[in-house]
Amino acid sequence: MQRGFGSDNHSGFSPEVLEALQRANDAHALAYGDDEITARLKALVKKEFGDQARSYLVFNGTGANVLSIDAMCRSHEAVVCAETAHINVDECGAPQRVVGCRLLTVATPDGKLTPALVKTRLHGFGFEHHSQPRAISISQPTELGTLYTLEEIKALADLAHSHGMYLHLDGARLANAAVAMGCSFRQMTTDCGVDALSFGGTKNGLIMGESCILLNSALDIDIKYRRKQMTQLGSKMRFMAAQMECYLESGMWRRNALHSNLMARLLCAEVEKVEGVKIMYPVQANSVFAQLPREVWKRLQQRYFFYDWDEDADIVRWMCSFDTTEQDIYDFVNALKEEICRK
Repeated sequence: MQRGFGSDNHSGFSPEVLEALQRANDAHALAYGDDEITARLKALVKKEFGDQARSYLVFNGTGANVLSIDAMCRSHEAVVCAETAHINVDECGAPQRVVGCRLLTVATPDGKLTPALVKTRLHGFGFEHHSQPRAISISQPTELGTLYTLEEIKALADLAHSHGMYLHLDGARLANAAVAMGCSFRQMTTDCGVDALSFGGTKNGLIMGESCILLNSALDIDIKYRRKQMTQLGSKMRFMAAQMECYLESGMWRRNALHSNLMARLLCAEVEKVEGVKIMYPVQANSVFAQLPREVWKRLQQRYFFYDWDEDADIVRWMCSFDTTEQDIYDFVNALKEEICRK
């Protein structure tokens, strides 16, 4: 498959990951997370996020999101999220089917929730005919590639806690946010009052495996049983743990995210020079959203794979990966120019 801009899931994995897997494969080990590598990872997560942090490895991002929501909510409760949130758009109703809770969606101009927007959904408390708001879920970066400031995350956490609710952060691309903002994982989560985190690495150089990290000890009740019921308990968990340990300990997360962010900024800078193309949102992480004539992007899709984000508005999404090269970008922009000239 041609290296394109469809998704950072399309890339391969970093060489360090293979080395970590080979080391983990040297001998037998206890299954289901009772191995030494998973134990080391748990300690490393505490080092990164605080002593209260508890890590539960799962197979994928949807598993991390659903397990996090299941820790916070029961079936009669609800999660407030942006209309564009991954849990609402791209998880095939998994939170509703598995947890049974309701999603209360909010329209946003830039993918970001604000206290004022969330408050429009905070009603019906104690009224048995209404789903009870129990959590707020945000993505960092958002599905539109925008970033919450630390102050904005804390404001949402304070709002949630003032109503006896929790704040969940979908961090499938948290590394990209951290390097863009120049802060640590802890500063963006624990220190801001986040209660549950979906921590990802697959989009940034891992083969598979994400983590539900509970930052509020009150949520860490029977989660190991819930993970098992969700079919997210890996038997040879050491191989997921080895990848995540390498990811955190070697600095791979930072190097890879820094590169993909830089490539997105380069792509944005080159595309902005092309007449007839409009960048729709600030490029703050590793995604670029652009508006261009339909006939142009439809033809361009025949040469490069990428997703249309909003077909009605002719907005497309281009994602950069840790292995995207400058030449990839120049070749893509030249192809874009050629299609513009054919208009």
